[in-house]
Amino acid sequence: MDALDRIVLEVDRAADEIVEFTRALVRIPTVNPPGESYEACARFLGDQLERHKFAVEYIVADGYTDHSARYPRVNVVGTRHGSHAGPGVHLNGHIDVVPPGEGWTVDPFQGIVRDGRIFGRGVCDMKAGIAAAVFAAEALARAGVAVPGALEISGTVDEESGGFAGVAHLAKIGRMARKQTRFVIIPEPLNVDRICIGHRGVYWSELTTKGRIAHGSMPFLGASAIDGMANVLTAIRRDLEPVLDRRVTAMPVVPDAARRATININGIDGGQRVDGIQTPCVADRCRAVFDRRFLDEEEFAEVKAELARLIDRALNGTTGIEYELRDLMIVQPVKTPPDSPLIGALDGAICRVLGSSARLVASPGTYDHKHVTRIAGIADCVAYGPGEIEMAHQPDESCAVADVINATKVMALATLELSGLAG
Repeated sequence: MDALDRIVLEVDRAADEIVEFTRALVRIPTVNPPGESYEACARFLGDQLERHKFAVEYIVADGYTDHSARYPRVNVVGTRHGSHAGPGVHLNGHIDVVPPGEGWTVDPFQGIVRDGRIFGRGVCDMKAGIAAAVFAAEALARAGVAVPGALEISGTVDEESGGFAGVAHLAKIGRMARKQTRFVIIPEPLNVDRICIGHRGVYWSELTTKGRIAHGSMPFLGASAIDGMANVLTAIRRDLEPVLDRRVTAMPVVPDAARRATININGIDGGQRVDGIQTPCVADRCRAVFDRRFLDEEEFAEVKAELARLIDRALNGTTGIEYELRDLMIVQPVKTPPDSPLIGALDGAICRVLGSSARLVASPGTYDHKHVTRIAGIADCVAYGPGEIEMAHQPDESCAVADVINATKVMALATLELSGLAG
């Protein structure tokens, strides 16, 4: 039996451990917002890495707005050195999950296994991926395979809200950097037979319309900020969305509909509280948050200017209404270099494990690839992991056990090859 067969065999032998570790991660409710149980999850993951002979560090993102004594932003990084001192391979996963929401038929934080699937909030996005990363590294050790380069595994926070206290923080302080890391694999749920080579850009902005308060029985004496916002929303639907729908990227974004530029209204707030004491007033403030996903072929400056022009037109001639457009988050599109050894190593591993070549895709939403490339300066980064992207953030979120096991095999085989190339 050669080394690769031994690695695959060790993953199969560890199948029950992998499932149980995934379930245990799901049972830690790392809900973001507000950032619950981050430290407990980081410590749990760190303890597992220590048992697997990793040197473990806990890195707190002091100074970030969301970091507090109640909700500390704690990241964990484990390192296992190889036979040479060159830059190595880093497997990164985020420990935070979105709120469970309504519509569940099972407890979202019990990690129930049923019909060959593990259920729970965050199991797909992306605690099954973290488990696959941990046991991919462990399979190499159990198979007795010498790994040339250093291997790092991290569990980071706040990816669901931008990743600034997580991967971005590690990159800014130099803990994730090109000098020590050649390759990064992020086990996001893009399907076990696909390699994700990047993502679209995102522009989050907040529009505030400002009117004039008046008695609700005499609205003609005021200027409704809600009416002003309604004009903008109508213009987005009528004028902007058809234009965006005609813009299609050459990047292989999935699903196919996401290859187009899009805009979503993430939230609206204005006027009196609808569940509070009634106040007969014309609304003098209204806010909306816009989520504009832009393509690699679009320039951000024009994306922002296009939205500003539309708002100007929509409010032109609207008596008594002013507005302010504020940037919330700007993320440029990213792409893995087409000749990256990462793609070849993962494709070869997928062929060996699944019997077919991988499909290259790009993500409809952003993930921590943006920080790995733009802050840490590591170009060789992809997303690969178990789970179907369509299950992410859904009620009854789940991941097939078979996908977790197969992804573990693929990551182990690819990591071994990449470790030899890293130095």
